[in-house]
Amino acid sequence: MSKNTPKKFTKGTKNTEHKSSGKDVVPQKKDDNAAIRLNKFIANAGVCSRREADKLISEGLITVNGEVVSAVGTMVKTTDKVVYDGKDLNPEKLVYVLLNKPKDCVTTLSDPHAKRTVIDIVKNACTERIYPVGRLDKMTTGVLLLTNDGDLAKKLTHPSHEHRKIYHAFLDKPITKSDLQKIETGFELEDGFIKSDKLSLVKDNPLEVGIEIHSGKNRIVRRIFKHLGYEVIKLDRVYFSGLTKKDVPRGKWRFLTQKEITFLKAGIMK
Repeated sequence: MSKNTPKKFTKGTKNTEHKSSGKDVVPQKKDDNAAIRLNKFIANAGVCSRREADKLISEGLITVNGEVVSAVGTMVKTTDKVVYDGKDLNPEKLVYVLLNKPKDCVTTLSDPHAKRTVIDIVKNACTERIYPVGRLDKMTTGVLLLTNDGDLAKKLTHPSHEHRKIYHAFLDKPITKSDLQKIETGFELEDGFIKSDKLSLVKDNPLEVGIEIHSGKNRIVRRIFKHLGYEVIKLDRVYFSGLTKKDVPRGKWRFLTQKEITFLKAGIMK
C-alpha cells in the first residue's frame, strides 16, 4: 500500500475505558417530559448551533406541530413535532461512539440467541438509542461506529460514497503471489465482480494480509480468500472512513471528538 495510507496494522496501546476530555462530545442525560428551549432542540438535532438556531426561528423557518414559530425563547417538549427545511428533527442529542469490537460478539441491536451484542458493551455510554453503522460478523474484530445520526449512518454505508475500510486478515496458510495478483485484478463471486483497492503483506508475512476495500457486501473479505482456497482464521478491521482503533483496547469504546464528527459529515474522512 502507498506511504500515504493511514497506519493500518498497528495494535492500540494499553488503555482503560476512555474517559472523555473537553474535546469529546459527551451526551447529557435527558428527561423526556421536560420542556426545553426550541434553539436547544434544534441544536441537539445537529442542524446548527443554538445561536444560529435563534436566527432560523426569528426568520420563521421553523414549525412546531404544524405552526410557524418565530419567537426566540419558545419552549417545546421532546414529543413535539419540529420541522426545518421539510424534515422532522430528532430531539435527541446526537451521539457518536467508536468501539473496538471484540470477537464472539454480534453487531445487532438485540439477538436472543447471542451471548453478547455490541449494544451490551456500550449500554452505559448514553441514554440515547444508538445503533451500529454497518456490520462486522460475529468473529470479526475492530473499528465499529455506533450513533443515532441516521443521515450520517446512511452516508457512511451507501456504496456511492466509497468510504474506505481496511482489514488485517490472518490466513490458515501462506498466500501466493499469484493469488495476491488475482485479488488485486478482481474476479467474479456469486453476487458479482469484486477486487481490492489496495493489498499488501503485513511485515512481509504471507500468512497476514492487509486489504483495503470499499464493498459493503456481506462477509466479503472472508469470501474473497475462501474463493481462492484460504480460510481467514482471524479478521480485524483497523480503519473505517478515517476512524482507527488507536488507543482503544479491544472491547472498549470512546466518544468521537467534534473534529472527527465534523470531518465525517463533510466527507473529509474516507
